[in-house]
Amino acid sequence: FKPENPGAVFMAVKKGEVIYRKAFGMANLEFDIKMKPEFVFEIGSMTKQFTAVSILMLAEQGKLKLNDEITKFIPDYPINGNRITIHHLLTHTSGIKDFTSMKEIKDIARRDLSPKELVDFFKNEPIDLLPGKQYKYCNSGYVLLGYIIETVSGQSYEEFITNNIFKKIGMENTYYANHEKIIKNRVSGYRDKGGYINANYISFSIPYASGSIMSNVDDMLKWQNAINENVLLNAAFTEKAFTNYQLDNGIKIDYGYGWHLEKVKDKIVREHGGSIFGFKSMGVYEPSEQIYVIGLSNCDCNSPTSITRDIASLLID
Repeated sequence: FKPENPGAVFMAVKKGEVIYRKAFGMANLEFDIKMKPEFVFEIGSMTKQFTAVSILMLAEQGKLKLNDEITKFIPDYPINGNRITIHHLLTHTSGIKDFTSMKEIKDIARRDLSPKELVDFFKNEPIDLLPGKQYKYCNSGYVLLGYIIETVSGQSYEEFITNNIFKKIGMENTYYANHEKIIKNRVSGYRDKGGYINANYISFSIPYASGSIMSNVDDMLKWQNAINENVLLNAAFTEKAFTNYQLDNGIKIDYGYGWHLEKVKDKIVREHGGSIFGFKSMGVYEPSEQIYVIGLSNCDCNSPTSITRDIASLLID
């Protein structure tokens, strides 16, 4: 991350103590604005953590069950004789086609769609796999979860996460992304096409509950602390997010609800990255030593994933 190029912010925390928090590069190339640690980035698929916890909150309140079939909430969804549950959506085992892999997505990327219109965009696609038979990462599943959150709560997805998560735990620099709103300390996103250019425009109604949150490293630490301290969920429901689930044949998928469960130095870590036009993100948490490392980048050419994992590895005894 060179000083004159798009940059990144990294933060490392151990047992509640911030031991590293530093910004690199530029937040905006056109105005020569240097990156600062408090600046706000699009976090892409790290949004899935918030969607998963929202579903678990509704489950804890008894408003839905994790083994409910999705047709309970979206009656016209064509399941073609398959049983697709909320659990399948959370664990990327539904077999539903990932709408971001469809060629037609370029036709809707700039359009503001309602959640129902977005679901209608992909719902008639043939499924890739039978539910429960294989893990295959799927943004469509998290779009459906967002739609279910709206149906069950009577609030928009944005209202639900803002009122029940961001405001509750003091995430004052975290937003459901918006191109029109004035967002203090928002950084610009870039891509590299033989030289840096501005990122493509995308309507945030398209990534929706699978990838439309903006935040900074300080707020993401508040989020991690709230998860650890069971502020949003009781301990039993928090545990569900970090269970290594199995396929129907008993093979573990190394994914919970909204988090990958991987190994760094033989320790199980909870991690997730994100990628959206102009931005990449990565967060890693190791529970036994309470290590949290997060990296946010404002060029989709420069992923913080390996650096974030390397820092976590350095901190694990």
